[in-house]
Amino acid sequence: MKKIDIIIVDDHLLFSQALNSLVSNYDEFNVIKILNHGKELVEYFSTEKTFPHIVLMDIKMPQMNGIEATQWLKNNHPAIKVLALSMECDEVTILQMLRAGAKGYLLKDIHPKILHHALLEVHNNGFYYTENVTNTLLNSAGITQTKSRINLKDRELEFLKLACSERTYKEIAEVMCLSPKTIENYREALFDKLNAKTRIGLVLYAIKEKIVLL
Repeated sequence: MKKIDIIIVDDHLLFSQALNSLVSNYDEFNVIKILNHGKELVEYFSTEKTFPHIVLMDIKMPQMNGIEATQWLKNNHPAIKVLALSMECDEVTILQMLRAGAKGYLLKDIHPKILHHALLEVHNNGFYYTENVTNTLLNSAGITQTKSRINLKDRELEFLKLACSERTYKEIAEVMCLSPKTIENYREALFDKLNAKTRIGLVLYAIKEKIVLL
């Protein structure tokens, strides 16, 4: 069986070496390179001919961080999938990584079985939606799986698309010419309809249902 090639981009040597050993032990995967930051990733693609299927990407790195490197891959090699692997769990960072093109987001303290499953999902289905990584990601991915898209009103769809941007809720209110209180009501209504608990949950639903393309 042909292996699925992986590149690891992480500036913490001990972690990247341990991750290399872990991923290499999975039957389906082959780590072809370990890089320290995004700039090395760009240099790799300019000099090498063996490209990976998936890049495991840290976020906080010197010279070129994970968000910048993910955006570069999206612009220059869109077929290559990025799976973020980081200690950062705030909504802003997760939103930035998703908008940059990451196909999934994991925290570094996950169980090896979850990482294995996530890599397979990203390769086979294009995305991995975290269900039990940390409280932030657990809540954000708490979306009820449905056979068809939930019916949303036009203004709810407009709000959902804006929520997938980096605008604050106050800025969304200004764009939609509504009061912050009304925006809060839209947010709570969508939380209830989609069984989501955070803004990231709304974003993941919008991506899953192709309401937005990031």
